[in-house]
Amino acid sequence: MNLTTTRIGVASALLFSLLLGPARADTADLEGRRAALNSLIEEQWEYTMRNSPEWASLLGDKRYNDQWSDFSQANIDADIKTNGEFLKRFEAVDTNGFPLQEQLNRELMVRQLRQNVDGARFKDWEMPLAQNSGIHIDAPMIVSALPFDTVKDYEDYIKRLRSLPKLFDETRAQMEKGVNDQLMPPQFLIPKIVKQCEDVAAMAPAKSPFAEPLKKFPKEFSAADKARLSKEVLAAVRTHVNPAYKKLAVYTKTQYLPHGRKEVGMWSLPEGAQRYAFKAKNSTTTDMSPEEIHQLGLSEVARIEGQMLETAQKLGFKDLKSFNKALASNPVTHPKSRQEIIDLYQKYTDQMYTQLPQQFGVLPKAKVEIIKVEEFREKGASAAAYMPGSPDGKRPGRVMVNTGEFKDRSTISIETTALHEGVPGHHMQLSIAQEIDGLPMFRQQGNYTAYTEGWALYSERLGEELGFFKDPYSYYGHLQDEMLRAIRLVVDTGLHYKKWNRQQVVDFFHDHSGIEEVDVQSETDRYIVWPGQALGYKIGQLKILELRDYARKELGTGFDIRKFHDHVLGAGALPMDVLEKHIKDWVGEEKLKQTRVTAIQ
Repeated sequence: MNLTTTRIGVASALLFSLLLGPARADTADLEGRRAALNSLIEEQWEYTMRNSPEWASLLGDKRYNDQWSDFSQANIDADIKTNGEFLKRFEAVDTNGFPLQEQLNRELMVRQLRQNVDGARFKDWEMPLAQNSGIHIDAPMIVSALPFDTVKDYEDYIKRLRSLPKLFDETRAQMEKGVNDQLMPPQFLIPKIVKQCEDVAAMAPAKSPFAEPLKKFPKEFSAADKARLSKEVLAAVRTHVNPAYKKLAVYTKTQYLPHGRKEVGMWSLPEGAQRYAFKAKNSTTTDMSPEEIHQLGLSEVARIEGQMLETAQKLGFKDLKSFNKALASNPVTHPKSRQEIIDLYQKYTDQMYTQLPQQFGVLPKAKVEIIKVEEFREKGASAAAYMPGSPDGKRPGRVMVNTGEFKDRSTISIETTALHEGVPGHHMQLSIAQEIDGLPMFRQQGNYTAYTEGWALYSERLGEELGFFKDPYSYYGHLQDEMLRAIRLVVDTGLHYKKWNRQQVVDFFHDHSGIEEVDVQSETDRYIVWPGQALGYKIGQLKILELRDYARKELGTGFDIRKFHDHVLGAGALPMDVLEKHIKDWVGEEKLKQTRVTAIQ
């Protein structure tokens, strides 16, 4: 390069800078950094969609509808590397001068990526199947929520079905690595996985959950297209899906089962203590130790037990044991059919909808529907669970209700569970997050267990404050469900930190609740294979209640419950420490407004 030309270039740049002025230069720099962050966020989201095609499909992004996630070791390693690279790039972004929400975008993304990178050391992917999760259960569940609007949707689906054996083979390869690395689920639960695979493999193609899309052809499809697509779907189920399930069942039964671990607690796995501490921290988004969580659980169990005893005594019983025994044999508190369970969930959902305007300024546009859990997965499913709707509103949110073994179930918890799973619980929180303008997709779809489950449990308490649970049995069921979440703090830490055995967990349930046996058993097995997840509910609820009390005390007569709820829900899911700052900043702003109004008066 010519030296004279270089000098001219430098002089020109200096002159431009002087003419621009420091303020305009700073503004240009700020806008450039903001644009760079937004571009990086979009790039990371695009990568997430490419790498998670099932999730993309569920969100209405059809670009990868003919694909499954790549579960090969090569892709897992590449994903860890990519997460590390994204982490460095986000950490390098200077957010000085950014609007608060954009600063938070970077903070949350860095937090998420660091968790992914730090958690890779534990190789959770080498334990890919459990009795309540894994591709053998997730695949047919995903099918029930996929959009089938066009002929291409069906053609893409057929390609997906034909490639399912590859994903199952990759899953089996990871299970083999788990055997070698001693990363195994408890042996006694593995036969449940075998049975689930065998049941799907044995289904006639037309009755398979993978054939469900054939029941909802759009009316504008031609008869020829319907016939062709039906033939190809059923052929794919017969020649690809069912054999893949059978092959996985045989491997799991004959080669995987013998290596299952004998102890139920995570402490028995490699780096067990560190593994559990990592999961507990991620679930609660706090720095509480397992011991602190355990003691909090014992305290909450004692408090709620007192409320339950008071309710039982009002109903004429001297203690909880006699009351719970009477409940178990009382026909009034047991459903007579599967449909009765669905109808009760609908009744209590409709009841809450009428109260929402008194509690919220912002209401979700998305609707919610109550549907039953597919029968093939009833035995491993919880009493109810929520499946979010699609962001475009085409698929409503769904409260998936377990109607299996209905004669052994109780109706007393249905009212409180309807609040938890539907409105104002999961449906409201997740739908509002998806509908917030300007929020990046990774935050609209964000999930922190303590926040999402804490909000849902808070929603149950809100129902009590609104005067629901007029039936004393339903109120007792509400208390019992809160007791369940308190028990979780005790038994989850008991299993994975204090080295409890399974029977100790069952005994603790029986000693402190009247929860029906079918749920005691499934809940216990859930905590065994899903360590830490159950800790978020109570800890999140207590933090939201604490912040509400703080806001009410600080704002006095100026406290508006609708504004409080709108601010809790108005930024998407947040870690507990971030939520606390978010609410306290809002309270400070409200107090400043009050001061200004007083000064004017």
